[in-house]
This record gives sequence, structure tokens and C-alpha cells, in this order.
Amino acid sequence: MSYGFVIDNRTCIGCHACSTACKSENDVPVGINRTWVKYTEVGHYPEVKRGFQVTRCNHCENPPCVSICPTESMFKRDNGIVDFDPEVCIGCKGCIQACPYDAIDIDPVTSSASKCNFCAHRTEVGLEPACVVVCPTHSIIAGDMKDKEAEISKVLKKNPVSVRKPEQGTSPKLFYIEGDAVSLTPTSTTLGQDFMWSERISEQNSCGPMEGQNVIASTHMTQVAYNAQHKIHWHWPVPAYFVTKGIGTGLFMLLSLFFGLGWLPFNREAALAITGSSLFFILATTALLVLDLEHPKRFLYIIFRPQWKSWLTRGAFILIAFSTLTGLWFTLEFFYWFREVPSPIWLQSSRPWVYFLGFLLGTASSVYTAFLFGQAEGRDLWQSPLFPFHLIIHSFMSGSAFILMLSPFIPLGPAFAFSMKNIMMVTLFIDLLLIWSEFSMSHASEVATRAAKDITQGSFQNLFWVGAIFIGHCLPLLLGAGRLPYFEFVGPLGLIIGLFCYEYAYVVAPQKVPNS
Repeated sequence: MSYGFVIDNRTCIGCHACSTACKSENDVPVGINRTWVKYTEVGHYPEVKRGFQVTRCNHCENPPCVSICPTESMFKRDNGIVDFDPEVCIGCKGCIQACPYDAIDIDPVTSSASKCNFCAHRTEVGLEPACVVVCPTHSIIAGDMKDKEAEISKVLKKNPVSVRKPEQGTSPKLFYIEGDAVSLTPTSTTLGQDFMWSERISEQNSCGPMEGQNVIASTHMTQVAYNAQHKIHWHWPVPAYFVTKGIGTGLFMLLSLFFGLGWLPFNREAALAITGSSLFFILATTALLVLDLEHPKRFLYIIFRPQWKSWLTRGAFILIAFSTLTGLWFTLEFFYWFREVPSPIWLQSSRPWVYFLGFLLGTASSVYTAFLFGQAEGRDLWQSPLFPFHLIIHSFMSGSAFILMLSPFIPLGPAFAFSMKNIMMVTLFIDLLLIWSEFSMSHASEVATRAAKDITQGSFQNLFWVGAIFIGHCLPLLLGAGRLPYFEFVGPLGLIIGLFCYEYAYVVAPQKVPNS
């Protein structure tokens, strides 16, 4: 079985009966839409044409929301329906970022992800979805596409159809007869200040036609007269998590290189300070991850009912392994330091192995987020192949910067401090090259191009150029090259501030590009 929808745009009158029936049948709260009708207008007065598009979950054959969900709250039924279980959702909002169609939202009553589920409770007993039953023009056809005798199979056989964003590779099963390219492509239209019956929420980005690759060109005036609005779900905790994770992993990775490989003689006081700081920032990372959940009390569901395809799940276990190793090692080293006795032979001999394993786990902790964001297929800018390299460089940048900030308080020694300064300067320069590569080269899609343009030339340009580039990169490089006083504090602090500015723009800007 493979259930799907066909929307016949030849007969749809935009009455919203499907939207209200969906709300009534599924008790959908005000402000949330599982099914809605998008209005687009093309032309100049008095020759204006209005088009209607019923919009909802596409029940994809390859649903990215299912792959990214860490607890199997989003799942695909045997009949092809993509369903959800609000009782096991932790509210990570990963499915929202993964959906290329803006079909998922957070229910304000349950605080769980919700969307169209094909009225699964009706389908199970042989009834059609509520929207199909209530449509006055029979513009919505639903059924099993593998059943040759089903109406939907006959309609699909007789009529050419189109889908939204076929390039995403999700194989959507929501088909449109005479689908309008302007309506199907969210970024091809101009959004006005207000819709027909509502004001637009302020955090939604205003998008109109732009020059670039894979763009639908509009020869007439086009605008969206009405559409469902979607909030930005990942805010400051996610960029802050990037920064704390970068510092925490970078600290232990640098410690592993210098003491584990014997590049410098072991210094127990420095090792304790750096390991303790690493543990603190990894715990802060965990706290930020939990803080950003809609259901923070369900955080342990990731451990007790994991969905292993999700990099949220894999990342959680990687962080647990890294923090466990760091915590145990810090406890052992601190115990003998506190007793003011030499470390036992077994502890000394195991240090290289612990540092080696810590370096591997630190690297994995640093990089896994790139693969997680890669699963967020609704945000094309995050699919960059440079992202893993960014994260590794950010770990070394921020780790070396924090060690320099610690240098007045712990006996690092001149060789260690000098090495940290050089690492910070070199990685800053490399990161500038990576940023230049990221934003100067063409992107794989118009959506990614739009997000990048918003960062460098739009609403995030001050945060990017002043915060990320000048304060975060140029200022530390100038201070370090000039050997100016207070460099050990001002330079690293500027780097960390700039890193947060960059991550904030990189996380939020793609979410402002509409997907519906």
C-alpha cells in the first residue's frame, strides 16, 4: 500500500473547507495548520488571476523528518502514511528543520511536533480523510496509489501532475493537477506587509524574486495573498551550543596533542585546569541542548528509545562518551593532586591512551553536528561540504583562545602559551579562507543562495561583517600580529564573541527562507 493525495487545481475554489475540517477532526489549535490553502495572485489590475494551492505534509516516500527524529516520534506506517506520536516527542524541532515543505509545527497544547497524518484514525477503519469528505468540488482525491482500481490511481494515470521541490529527492506523494509554478515555488513570489485576513509575523523574512540559478522567473507582478505562517524554531541556544561545544572539545583535543604525543612535558596543574574547563563547557553544551527542547523532561528518551539513523541520537551518545571519559580522567587526576602525592604508575602509563581516545571522541563530538545539520534537508545552506571543516577549525580556534585566557591563572609555561597563540592565529586565518569559500562560491540551490545573501547583504550583514569578521577574526589577528598588550584576553574574547555572531547568522538565516 502507498497512500497519497491528488489536488485538482482546475476545480479548487479556495474555500478553506479542507482547512476547517482538518482543524475540527484533529482538534488542531488556533495558530497551527496541518492543511491550509495558499493564495497567489499574478498580473496587474484589472487583469489579475488568483490561484489556490492546498498545502500540507507530502507523506514522502523518503521522509527526512523520520530519519532525523531521535525517538521515532515521526514514523512511516506500512501503508506509506508519515505519522507522529506526540507522547514520545522530545520537542527537538529537528523534524521541522528537515522538512522541505514547512509541513510540521509545534502544537502549543502538547508542545510536540504535529502535522497532517492522513487522518490515520479514519483511514484505519476504511474512511477517507476529513478534508476529502468535506471538499465541495471533489478537488482532493486520496487513496492507495498501488491499487489500480482506486480513484487516485486512475486520476494519476489520466492526468499530468507536478509536485513541490522534486529536487529534494524525498519523492513526495502530494500531487497537483495543473500545479502553478509560482505557487509551487515559495521564493518566486513577493510577500506583502500583510495577508488578506492576518498580519505577517515579524520574524518571517520578506522574500521576492531574485537573480540566481534554478529560479522561477515571473513576467508579471506576483504576490502571496494568503499563506500559513511558520515561526523560526532554533534561536540563540543552538548557536550558543556551537560555541560551548567548540570550546569544550577544542580544549581536550589540544591537551591530547601536546601532552598525549609528548610535544610538551606533562604539567598536572595545567592538565587539571584544561580538563576541568573542557568538562564544564561540555556540560554547558548538554544544558543548552536540554534547554532548547520543548519537552526537556523527556531528554532521556534519546537514550532509552533511540532511533539510530538520527544524528541527534548518535551525537548524544558521542557527547556522553566524551564527557564520561573527561569526567573520570579529571576525577582521577584531581584525587592525587588534592592529596599532594605523585600519580601512580598505572595512571601515568595510561595517559597517552586516554588522550588518544579523548582526541577521537573530541573530534567526533565536534564534527557530528555537521551531519545532523546535513539531515536538516529543509535548510539548503546547511548542506555545505565545508561544514565539518568549519567545526574542526572552530574547535581549535576557540580551544586555543580559552587556554590563552586561562594563561594568567595557571602555570602553562611560555612554550605552551606561545603554541596556543600560534594555533589561534593560524586557525583564524584558515577560518577566514573557509568563510570566503563558503560565501563567494555559488551554492547548490536558490534557497541556499538566498540564505547566504541574507547573511552577507541582508538583515544579518552587521552581525556578520562587524561581529563575525571584524571582532571575531580581524581584531584578534591584528592584536596578535602587533603583540599589543592585553592580547591574551581581548583577542580570545573577541574571537569567541565573533564565533557566536557567525553561528547565530548561520543558524537563523536559512530558517527565514520560506519553504511553502
